[in-house]
Amino acid sequence: MLTQYQEARHEVRDQVLEVIQTLAQANENALKALESSDAQELEEVRKSIKHIGQVTEKIDNEIVLVFARYTPEAKDLREMVSYLKITSAFNRIKTNINNYLKNMQSMLAEDDANIVQFIKDSLSINRCTINAFNKTIEMFETFDDNDKIKQLAIEIDVEYAKTDDIYALLEKSVIQKMGEADGLAEEYFNLLKYIRKNLKIVDRLDSIAQRIIFARIGGKL
Repeated sequence: MLTQYQEARHEVRDQVLEVIQTLAQANENALKALESSDAQELEEVRKSIKHIGQVTEKIDNEIVLVFARYTPEAKDLREMVSYLKITSAFNRIKTNINNYLKNMQSMLAEDDANIVQFIKDSLSINRCTINAFNKTIEMFETFDDNDKIKQLAIEIDVEYAKTDDIYALLEKSVIQKMGEADGLAEEYFNLLKYIRKNLKIVDRLDSIAQRIIFARIGGKL
């Protein structure tokens, strides 16, 4: 039977898991909307994550209560501190998603076939990000398996590396097209900038993976 402290700790972890599941679902929905160039659906996805800041604030408050009510052992204290760092990363991911989708809405509004095609070509990055989300979720779900979470962290790092390679190829294609662009060179430049910022999402997931390892195994935060 779990003690009150253990129940509180598990509840915090469950709430953290729910947030990342929400963000992962938003990314999947955004991918579908971008595949069909549906700007209105992108707006719906943005609305679906507006509450994330309130949820992470609630989690942070509950972590503080755990500190106040109980005297966590070193490894449990490490886990709670890691979650404070992770909720902060969630807020940044929410901002990254929102800004990226807002920028994609503006790009789709240009109603330019080349821009639409470049957006679709860039979606391999989004698919890598979704893979990284799913592996991060699995890290929480298999938290007590040290070997498993270390392997998943490596796999997340691989997905992150893939996004850099995909962006490099896309950048080359867009720059070549910019020379032929009739009045749209600035829009192409902005598109590259927006897609580059989209890479920050998987970058933050990579950082979260390292914080999960710290929470479970220790090392450097």
